[in-house]
Amino acid sequence: MTKPTDHLAARAAPAIFVVLWSTGFVGTKYALSGAEPLTYLAIRMVLVVALMAVIAAIGRPRWPNLAGIGHSIVAGLLVHGVYLAGTAIAIAHSVPAGLSALIPGLQPILTSTLANRWLGERVTPQQWAGLALGLGGALMIMHNRTISGDAGWGWFASGCSLVSITVGTLYQKRFCGGIDWRAGNIVQYLAALAFFAAGAFLFETRKVEWTAEFVLAVSWLAVVLSIGSIGLLYWLIRRSAATSVASLFYLVPAVTALMAFVLFDERLDAVAIAGMATCAAAVFLVNRARV
Repeated sequence: MTKPTDHLAARAAPAIFVVLWSTGFVGTKYALSGAEPLTYLAIRMVLVVALMAVIAAIGRPRWPNLAGIGHSIVAGLLVHGVYLAGTAIAIAHSVPAGLSALIPGLQPILTSTLANRWLGERVTPQQWAGLALGLGGALMIMHNRTISGDAGWGWFASGCSLVSITVGTLYQKRFCGGIDWRAGNIVQYLAALAFFAAGAFLFETRKVEWTAEFVLAVSWLAVVLSIGSIGLLYWLIRRSAATSVASLFYLVPAVTALMAFVLFDERLDAVAIAGMATCAAAVFLVNRARV
C-alpha cells in the first residue's frame, strides 16, 4: 500500500468503523425476530468461524503458542462473548436499539481510567475534557426515551457489555497485539461459539424461524460486523492509543439513534441532534490531544 493510500485509509477507517459498528445494534433487533439472543449468536458464530477458516486456509497464518491461544480465548470471551450477549439480551428485553447503544457508548471514560493505570497511557486534561463532553453528548442523544419490558435485566445486560468491551479492548491491546489477526480471530470466535452454544442449551428453547429477515440480518452481522468491523477495530487498536480508539464509541449512540429513527421511527429531536454534534466535538478533542 502506497503512503498516500495508507494515509487515506487511516483517515477513513474511524468513520467506517463507527458506521459499521452502529449497524450491529440495528441488525441485532432484526435478528431477534427469528431466534432468542444466545441461539441467534451461536448461529452467527458458526458462520463466522466457517468464513474465518476459509480466510486462514488461504492465508496460512502463523498460529500462536499456548500462551497466545489462552490470551485469545480470554479476549474472545470479553470482546465477542459477553459484549454481544449483553447487547442482544438488552434488545430482547425491549430496550430500544438506540438506547441499547448508550451504555456501551460510555466506554471511553472507563477505558481512559483503566488505560492510565494498566497500559501506562497518560490521559491529558484536553482528553479528559473531551471524554466528559462525550458523556454529556451521549446523554443528550438518549434523553426522554422510554424503556419498556423487563428494564432491570436490560440495563444489567448493557452494563455487562460496557465492562466486557472495555476490558476486552485493553486486553487485546496488551496481550494479543502480536498475534496474526486471522489465527487469533479463529480462536476468539471458537471461544465465543462455545460460550453462546452452552448458554443457548442451558437457558433457551433454541427455536429458529428461518425468515428472509433473520437470514439477511445474521449474514450481515457475521460478515460485516464480526469480520469486517472487528478486524478494523483491532487494526485501529494496533495503530492508536486505547483512549483515542475508545473515543470513537461516543459516536456510536448518535449514529445508531439516527439509524433507529429511519428504520424503527425511534424519536430523534433537536436535543438529540445537538448531542450528536457534541459527541463529534468530543471525538475531535480526544484525538487531537497530544500526550
